[in-house]
Amino acid sequence: MLIDSFNRQVNYLRISVTERCNFRCQYCMPEKPFSWVPKEKILSFEALFSFVKVCIDEGINKVRITGGEPLLREDLHTFIAMICDYKSDIDLAMTTNGYLLEQHAQKLKDAGLQRINISIDTLQPEVARKITQKEVLKEVLLGVDAALQVGLKVKINMVPMKGLNEHEILDILEYCKARDMSVRFIEYMENVHAQVDISGMKSKELLAVIGSKYAFTDEGFDGHSPSHYYRLDDGYVFGIIEPYNDDFCVTCNRIRLTAEGLLIPCLYFDEAMSIKEAVGQGNIAEAARILKEVVRTKPEKNRWGDSEGEISKRAFYETGG
Repeated sequence: MLIDSFNRQVNYLRISVTERCNFRCQYCMPEKPFSWVPKEKILSFEALFSFVKVCIDEGINKVRITGGEPLLREDLHTFIAMICDYKSDIDLAMTTNGYLLEQHAQKLKDAGLQRINISIDTLQPEVARKITQKEVLKEVLLGVDAALQVGLKVKINMVPMKGLNEHEILDILEYCKARDMSVRFIEYMENVHAQVDISGMKSKELLAVIGSKYAFTDEGFDGHSPSHYYRLDDGYVFGIIEPYNDDFCVTCNRIRLTAEGLLIPCLYFDEAMSIKEAVGQGNIAEAARILKEVVRTKPEKNRWGDSEGEISKRAFYETGG
């Protein structure tokens, strides 16, 4: 069992299999060139898996595959199968922008993937083009349909932004309700890589919009999820992720691994330790030591809520958000 210095059990590993992405979203990496990290700098699936086994043996029972856009990593389904073959009851999920999902959904399901989070910030093609700087919406919606058809459990993430998509909060909610998919509205997380003029919506503003049409009750938090949940009168549950609220961190059970082998204890911070050399040498004992040290030094909370308003330098495309 992995316990940090604030007595939180860490049982959740998020693995970014690539920092590459085929979108250039305004709130993430709008100015980053479409470039490729050399293959020799990225851990192979075999190396990643050797570390995943260490993590599982130490108590990790939940794994999420992220990016960048994870489906840009060739033969991703083989890596998923490796994990499932090692521990069949692992809670295994993936976060994707959905653009390539239609052609991969069945292979992912067959490999053992159970759940998938898809980012949909708008249902309007022209708004999607403005946010992502690419024609994407048709392919994303086809990817959602394909995931549902093969039996994957689907959750939708939306980042509401003033002047861009704030008028679509109810549309996204109803799109998800109609398809029996849950939705989480995510407060925009300020970072130095985003467009400087983005203004996100806070939870009170989101709730006011939803409350203009629906009555709901506050369900609070559920276990280790960062989502604050609310239930409509018809039973449908939606969530809001509030990184500026201390509750976002108080039960945090996550660590993150980048494609280049950096093990990161907190989404906000740049501090990390590399497991690349240890797994490259097959030094399992050293990999386990690094894992325990990163867990031990996991900070109590991020700094988004600090009064000085510090902005994170974290590149979310490297850690999957």
